[in-house]
Amino acid sequence: MESVDAVEGAILGCAVGDAIGLPYEGLSKSRGIRLLGAPDRHRFIVGRGMVSDDTEHTCMVAQALCKSPTNPEEFARHLSRQFRWWLLGVPAGIGFATLRATLKLWLGFPPSRSGVFSAGNGPAMRSAVLGAVIDDLEVLRLFVKASTRITHVDPKAYLGALAIAVAAWCSRRGLTTPGEFLEQYLAAARADSTGEFDALLTKVQNSLAAGESTNAFAEQLGCKRGVSGYVYQTVPVVLHCWLSHPRDYPQAVGEVIRCGGDTDTTAAIVGSVVGSGVGREGIPAEWLNGLWEWPRSTAWMKELAKTTSIVKMTGEPMQPPPVLPVVGVGRNAFFFAVVLLHIMRRWLPPY
Repeated sequence: MESVDAVEGAILGCAVGDAIGLPYEGLSKSRGIRLLGAPDRHRFIVGRGMVSDDTEHTCMVAQALCKSPTNPEEFARHLSRQFRWWLLGVPAGIGFATLRATLKLWLGFPPSRSGVFSAGNGPAMRSAVLGAVIDDLEVLRLFVKASTRITHVDPKAYLGALAIAVAAWCSRRGLTTPGEFLEQYLAAARADSTGEFDALLTKVQNSLAAGESTNAFAEQLGCKRGVSGYVYQTVPVVLHCWLSHPRDYPQAVGEVIRCGGDTDTTAAIVGSVVGSGVGREGIPAEWLNGLWEWPRSTAWMKELAKTTSIVKMTGEPMQPPPVLPVVGVGRNAFFFAVVLLHIMRRWLPPY
């Protein structure tokens, strides 16, 4: 796939999956469907969708890549600045580990020492776009590591993020069998990989060979009520769903949402990985047109993808399209109000 299509698919695929999955977040898989219906359209507010921190992280990574496409350390410095300014916008959704790490950045810690020990999803939810942009697997590994350690220093968070980045890398190239993915992941991870994580990937491979659904596989991992924010649950479930439906964006997003739990993150990651392979054209137009966002509008994300692709092709830094996080305070206040309405609705039947 052409670079601009892959990058646009990764960013917009993340945003749409995030928005479709957001209303189901935190609900068990059975309650989510009973309460909201099938995840086949936007259900956040009056048939429209808004995005959470998953998409914002992905966009910040792309912005940092525009400014530093070749130097991982410089990239990390740009990304850490993005995090600091993003926090000033008072984001309605932010992981506790990311919050602590960003506060450390404001206190003067460098990005190499700001991360906290956590195996949360933060690094994984923003790494697919790296795989859509970067061609060399060794360079990809270095950028994923630089992105991860800003907020998380638990090796589990890094391995999960690397697996997602490699999945997007493979998706863009049509390498969508379990064997092809595992070969490329092991080539990228090298000595970094661990027996525990490799065993999880083997479970994914065996489950797919047995023809099991992603829902059944998630239950085997202990996610009977829903997928948690633990990276060693999220990433295997996401990989299973992508490898089950590598070219079917709506099916992949819908199936991972039906697993329940942290649905905005799982759908955002699956959407980004599948989007890297199918591009914008593979995302349902009504889902894309239903995004209701500002200041990171759909048009803004398309421009960001175009700029990122130009930087990739030329190797020369460019300024990404501007966005002022502080301007988003009003947007975030409105977003939080809608989230509160969803929470209150959950007190009512059907249970």
